[in-house]
Formats: sequence, C-alpha cells, structure tokens
Amino acid sequence: MAKELYAGPRKDPYKIIIGANTVTKKNLLPLLKDHKKLLLISDSGVPKSIIKNITAICKLKSKILSFTIEKGEKSKSISNFNKIINFLAKKNFDRGDAIIAVGGGVVGDISGYVASSYMRGIQYIQIPTTLLAQVDSSVGGKTAINISAGKNLVGAFYNPKGVIIDITSLKTLTKRELMAGLAEVIKYGLIKNKVLFDLLQQNTQKIMNLNNGVIEKMIYESISTKASIVTKDEKEKGIRAILNFGHTVGHAIEAQSKYRKILHGEAVAKGMLVASKISLSENMITDTEFNKIRDLLRSYKFDLSLEHYKYSDLKPFIFRDKKIQKGKLNLILLTGISNAVISNKFDPNNLKKSIG
Repeated sequence: MAKELYAGPRKDPYKIIIGANTVTKKNLLPLLKDHKKLLLISDSGVPKSIIKNITAICKLKSKILSFTIEKGEKSKSISNFNKIINFLAKKNFDRGDAIIAVGGGVVGDISGYVASSYMRGIQYIQIPTTLLAQVDSSVGGKTAINISAGKNLVGAFYNPKGVIIDITSLKTLTKRELMAGLAEVIKYGLIKNKVLFDLLQQNTQKIMNLNNGVIEKMIYESISTKASIVTKDEKEKGIRAILNFGHTVGHAIEAQSKYRKILHGEAVAKGMLVASKISLSENMITDTEFNKIRDLLRSYKFDLSLEHYKYSDLKPFIFRDKKIQKGKLNLILLTGISNAVISNKFDPNNLKKSIG
C-alpha cells in the first residue's frame, strides 16, 4: 500500500505518493487534467522502460513531446536551460501546458527552473527515479542551474504540482548512485529525525539490499522531515537552512572538482563529517556522538577521506555560499544527534582544521 503525504504551502499543498509501482493511470492521470501538451524532460541515464510507461499513460490525455539531456551535473547549465526554453517556445507551449521531470536531481532542478521561468510560470510534475531526487530535490520547491562560479547560484523557489515516487526504480541504479542518495537520507537522521537515524543504524543490510518495506519507510521518514521544515520556511529565511547540513563544504568540493569525479551525495558525506568535526571542536557534541555519526557513515561504505582537498582551494567556494549573511558564514552544526542549529559564531580555525 503506497504512502501519501503533503508538502508545500499550507494553503496550496501538493501530494507526494511513495511506494512500489506507483506510476500508474490512477496516480498520474489526475495530475494531467487540462494540460493539452506535455514536455517530458529526462536524461540519458533514465531507463527506456520508465519513459515508455509514463509516455503511454500521458498519451491517454495529452500530446507529449520529449527533451533529453546528458546524464550528469554538467547538464544543469545555462546552455541547456536556454535550449529547453526555446524548445517550448518553438512548440507553442502556453501557460495551460506542463512539464514532467523524469530522472534524478539534475533533471528535476533544471525542469523546475524552466517551469518557473517560461511565460513566468507553468506547472510541472516530478517523477524522480534516483534515491537522491526522491528524498531531497523533488520535494521543497528549490529549482536551480549551475554557473561557473558555483552550484545552484541561479534558480527559484517553485513547487511542483505533484510528486510520484516509485521505489522500484531504485533497482535500476548503480551502487554508487544509490549511495549518493543515502547521504541525504543520513542527513535527515542527523539534523532532526531520530527515528530515521535508528532505522539507518539497525537496517544497514536491508537498505543496501533495497528491501521494499524498509526503503518505503526510509523515504517516507526522509520526506516527512523535509516537508515539516519547508512548510515552516518556504523561502529559506530561517530553519530551512538546516537542510544544508554538510552542503557548504560538500558544494565546495563539487565546485572545486568542476562537478567531475565526485557525486553530490559523496561530497555531502564528506561535508557532514567536516560539520560534525567542527561541532565536536566547538564542544557542541560529545566524542561518543561524533563516533556514532562517523560509524554510521562508515557502515554505508562512504569514502570520508579529505587528504585530496586543501582548505585554501575550497575556501573561495565556501565563502561564495548562499548562507553568507552580512559577511558572515552560517554553518549548519549539531548540538546532538538529530538536533541541528545554524551558527556563525564558530571559530574559523575549527573549519580550517576540520578539512586539513
């Protein structure tokens, strides 16, 4: 039985459906109401069987066109944004039409930003196929593209019309892609959700083996955590910033490597270790708590090494972070497991020492 919950503004929430084999006529067709044309945006890594199923359902109600970008973070670019916008214009899409984003976070982010911008806003639907997208980027309304100066520096807050999560699509992922998503799941356990933290500790093998029942609960708990936060702070002016735990250094690692060699979740895992080290150095968490955090990350086989990175190389990207306010860098730190805070009162030397 699929699980359902809602996210977004209290006055206009959108439904999120989570379960196995959820991309069905029953779940998708109600979202297509009144849309004469649809643009299905995906990437080259999305299995054709998934695209075929969605296309067949959409054809029952609408004319559907497709646009495919190359797999990978580099595709979240101004160039692709321009190509998609112009494609919509050439195909005479209007405000009554819609976009369906099918794929990972890159597809969801650029599709959402296109939807927010074209004709000052058309509707879009999220069908995330990676764990990273299912637990993070498909929910919360953040859309963006990357520029050479950094990741996600251009974008908008723009909520989808609905989100359909089919956990069976996770079986099409490589182990590395699955792990990248698990980093974001662990983040939710560390910043707010002790139930999720315990679930991750106690079910390592079941999660790695994609046990449907455990995976469904894991995704539900992750999204519940995010939804509860973004409902209180839609535009990231307060508590929503805790969702960036591990991301300040993680984004810097990605940008410094020009989005090659390392996946987002892999970088975030390193970033979470750094943030936990700073929290320990600031006497905000105990040695025991730090060890539990590090051990959890290790249990999922994350590469936590930092010897390839120098603080001096990462610093320009760290201080270009969107969480800088009035010249001060805000970091997300921990005062305990499942308790994150926003702080700009940390000792800068502890940031430097934590990277090495």
